[in-house]
Amino acid sequence: MRRFNHFDASSIEEAVSLLQEYKDSSYVIAGGSDLMGCLKDNLWMEYPKAVINLKTIPGLNDIQVEEDGLHIGALVTLTELSESAPVKETWPGLAEAARRTASPLLRNMGTVAGNICQENRCWYYRYPDKIGGRIDCVRKGGKRCLAVPGDHRFHSIFGAVKKCIAVNPSDTAPAFVALDATVKTTKREIPIDEFFSAENGAGSTVLERDEIVTEIFVPRPQAGSTSAFMKIAYRKSIDFAIVNCAASITVTDGKISAVRICLNGVHNNPRRCETSEEALIGNPLSEELAAQAGELAVAEAKPLFQNIHKVQMAKTIVADTLMECAK
Repeated sequence: MRRFNHFDASSIEEAVSLLQEYKDSSYVIAGGSDLMGCLKDNLWMEYPKAVINLKTIPGLNDIQVEEDGLHIGALVTLTELSESAPVKETWPGLAEAARRTASPLLRNMGTVAGNICQENRCWYYRYPDKIGGRIDCVRKGGKRCLAVPGDHRFHSIFGAVKKCIAVNPSDTAPAFVALDATVKTTKREIPIDEFFSAENGAGSTVLERDEIVTEIFVPRPQAGSTSAFMKIAYRKSIDFAIVNCAASITVTDGKISAVRICLNGVHNNPRRCETSEEALIGNPLSEELAAQAGELAVAEAKPLFQNIHKVQMAKTIVADTLMECAK
C-alpha cells in the first residue's frame, strides 16, 4: 500500500469535517474488510490521501429494540447482528442474512453499514494494479464494460446500468429491502429502496462523499409477519452469492396481506420483485403460487451466454424463500 494520513475520529462531526477537508481523496474505515483490499490492490483512479477511522466514535455499535422497531448502529458487526436474540426472534430473515455473509472471521470484523456500502466484486473492476496494471473498465473511465465480451458468469441477468453489468454483492442488502428499512446518515434519512444506485459513479449507493451512515432502522413487523433469507453460493461458508433472496410476508386471515421480495446478485442494485409481490397479495401462500412468483421475478431477465444458469437459480430461490417464510 501507499502512504496515507490516518485519523482516529472522536465524533461524527470530526469525521465529516475530515472528509470535507480532504474532499474526494478520503475514505472512512470501520471493519475494513472491503477497504483494505481496495487499498492494497490500488483499486481507485486516485489513491486516497486520508483514511478516517470510525471505530473510535462512541455510540455507533449498539443494537436497540424500541417500540417503533430495530435501531442498528452503523458499527454493529455482522456477528453481533446474526447472534442477537431479539433480531433472530422478530427479524429472522435479517439475522440469517448476516449469518450467511462471508466467513466467521470476516463477520467478526465487518460492519452492517460496510456490508451495504461495499464496492462491487467484478474481477475487471477489482483487477489488482500490482499484477499487470489496472484494467480501465467503464467504471474507471473506460469506454465499455469488459465483462460483456469477457467472463460474465456471475454478472447481471437484467441488463446493464451505464453499460456496467457488475452486480451488488451484499447479503444483508436484500434483507433490509425486504424489511423496508431506512438508512440514517449524517445528512438525511434514506428509504432503502432509494439507497442503492449503481448510476452513482463507481460507487454502489447514493451517499455523497462527505456523508456517513450512522444507523439502519428496521420497522417493527405487523402481527402475522415473518421473514426469510436464502443464498446460493459455491462455498456456503464464505463465498459471495451467485444469487440470494430475502422476503417478508404478512398473513391476515390465511391470506397474504403484505409482502416484499428482493433478489440480489442478479443486477447492479438489489432488485425488488414487485410483479411477484402483486401476484401474491390476497392469496393464501402455496407451492404453486410461490412458483408463479418465481417465474414473474425473472420475466424481464436478459441473461448473457455464460450466466443464463442464474435465471433458473433466481426463479427457484424466490419460490424457496417464500415457502421458508411459511415454516
